[in-house]
Amino acid sequence: MKAKDRRLAELRRSIPEVSPEEALAMQKAGAALVDVRDTDEIAQGSPTGAHRLGRSYLELRVEEAVPDMDQPIVVMCAGGVRSLFAADALKNMGYTKVHSIAGGFSRWKNEGRPFEVPKMLDAEARERYARHILMPDVGEAGQLKLLNSKVLLIGAGGLGSPSSYYLAAAGVGTIGMVDHDVVDQSNLQRQILHREDTVGLPKVESARRALLALNSKLNFVAHETHLDSSNVEEIFSGYDVIVDGTDNLATRYLINDACVKMGLPNVHAAVYRFEGQLTVFWPEYGPQHGGCYRCMFPNPPPPEMAPSCAEAGVLGVMPGTLGLLQAVEVLKILLDIGEPLVGRMLHYDALGARFTELKIRTNPNCPYCREGAEFPGYEDYAQVCASTKS
Repeated sequence: MKAKDRRLAELRRSIPEVSPEEALAMQKAGAALVDVRDTDEIAQGSPTGAHRLGRSYLELRVEEAVPDMDQPIVVMCAGGVRSLFAADALKNMGYTKVHSIAGGFSRWKNEGRPFEVPKMLDAEARERYARHILMPDVGEAGQLKLLNSKVLLIGAGGLGSPSSYYLAAAGVGTIGMVDHDVVDQSNLQRQILHREDTVGLPKVESARRALLALNSKLNFVAHETHLDSSNVEEIFSGYDVIVDGTDNLATRYLINDACVKMGLPNVHAAVYRFEGQLTVFWPEYGPQHGGCYRCMFPNPPPPEMAPSCAEAGVLGVMPGTLGLLQAVEVLKILLDIGEPLVGRMLHYDALGARFTELKIRTNPNCPYCREGAEFPGYEDYAQVCASTKS
């Protein structure tokens, strides 16, 4: 007898084998069904509700899917051989109730047990996003979620440039961008989407060229228009997250009000010379949501109290720093991982190299986000900042 056959005989004596019918009953009773076949095999079909972990990384990934060592596990491969080896590995890790499905997926399918053809990344996407897929918090399912997500950035300037660039690199499937301005020579100091050869072009066109050069599979939606109360809901409709990269307060209030009304997370950032701030306004998040932009600033200040970047100046890397942090918050929201900056504001002092976290509290009298409030309507404030070139 070959060594392989001797080992299989040993495994069959130590690993209980169950039929597909028994495995399905165990799954319905709470057992974890673990499919250890390769990706190309799983692409042809896999039991409904199975954990598709593959054999290569099984030991590294299984505890994320099945943290309870005493939860029953039924392991499946194509024909019932690899699953025995995988089940033995799980037993050695400390899992106490491990079974192998005799006949594997071939028998499961032939007997008419429920299965589905899962949505999966193609080979090119798996190579491109390999570093994401290796992370348990992202994985293939998370990458698919990103590819199906839609993010709208307001402004193709200093904040929108790094945010959109890294979101496109991360594989966010649809990126929309609102901007009515054209590329100016003074933008190039910080707005990294734009180049000398795009000076004079609409910013959304310059952004489209840069982002598609980075990721040709991206669905880029250009909104070359000024955002106002007449178009804000139509433009925001269908997006999952709004990224506020503006440098004028009138638009910030409009973004805030529309996001509150439509229940959308508003990833907000602002920069001033050597300082920046970042938060997520999202009243739909839960009781401790920390309110909205109007909870902090119910109405715009006088123009002289809110200078724009064009008036006050800004260190070129500051929007880059805050824009990258905005992208981080967007990805956390889309993947539903970590703790978004809801109810908290992160302040960055570049000269002192310090981050400070501030608590944001809901204004119980806020006419926009307080519990039970009826939406009071939009207010088209006069442009309280002289420039939108963030």
